Amino acid sequence: MGTKELTKTPDGDLDDRLSLRVAEPLVQAPSQGVSIVIPAYNEKNGAPPVMKETLELLRRELEGKVPFEVIVVDDGSTDGTTEALRPFEKDGVLHVIRHPRNQGYGAAIKTGIRHARHDWILITDADGTYPAEHIPEILQAREPESMVVGARTGQHTHVPWLRRPPKWVLRKLAELLSGHEIPDLNSGLRVFHRDAANRFRAILPDKFSYTTTITLAMFAAGYQVTYLPINYRKREGRSKIRPIADTLGFLKLIIRTVLFFDPLRIFLPLAVAFLIAAAGVGVGSFVVTGRVMDVTTVLLVVTGIQMLVLGMIADMLNRRLS
Repeated sequence: MGTKELTKTPDGDLDDRLSLRVAEPLVQAPSQGVSIVIPAYNEKNGAPPVMKETLELLRRELEGKVPFEVIVVDDGSTDGTTEALRPFEKDGVLHVIRHPRNQGYGAAIKTGIRHARHDWILITDADGTYPAEHIPEILQAREPESMVVGARTGQHTHVPWLRRPPKWVLRKLAELLSGHEIPDLNSGLRVFHRDAANRFRAILPDKFSYTTTITLAMFAAGYQVTYLPINYRKREGRSKIRPIADTLGFLKLIIRTVLFFDPLRIFLPLAVAFLIAAAGVGVGSFVVTGRVMDVTTVLLVVTGIQMLVLGMIADMLNRRLS
């Protein structure tokens, strides 16, 4: 199949949101075919070795057992990424789709899913960081109503030290707010069913936070999320991640996603914190000065009660819509 030029389409509307938790259960068997979606942006040097490694493994391990295809979405590259991949399109297994302009990592995945022929979607990166050798074991572990994630906790993982502290903080916050253990919040190697991606389409972003959002959404909607340890190699070329901006973006989307599914997990701790602060200020001021800081104490109490009421209203609306 030749290269296609696509323009961006809307991500979803209110109907998508109302159907998140009422869709029919999945009944597909793990032996069904898989579409491997690989977003690529300015990966002229990294993408060809990844394609060679991935296609060789798929032919060796899956051919004749599981139907498969590989879809690379060139997200508006300016370095000739599409041209570098054309030699791999000859046998019809690899299809390259090109965005006319850069739209984002999540947008590239969405495009790949829309053009996938199979119901199971496996995503990986074009920068050479995720070894293709892990693909068969990840596919083997998939089950209906599940997502299998390659957690970068194997024996050989190359994660820059500068990125480890913020990643740890974000992961712990996500665990606290979601109530689930999350070994790897935003791994780019995972397999899930197309229906799950479509079900959450209204809240899945177009940028790097796509994987973080679908992780939290799957947990909140009651999917089984299985983690398998994988190795993680040093990337080819320069990372597209902006440490400060993307960390703040991840923080915002974690809170937003939890608010979407379980608002009390955000509002209840805030309400308790304000009420505890009110008690502390009231008692502390009386002990130190012999009089209660009544205005400050009352403001903290009122704010705590408002947080609790807002959380209860949001929770009721969330349950009504679900």
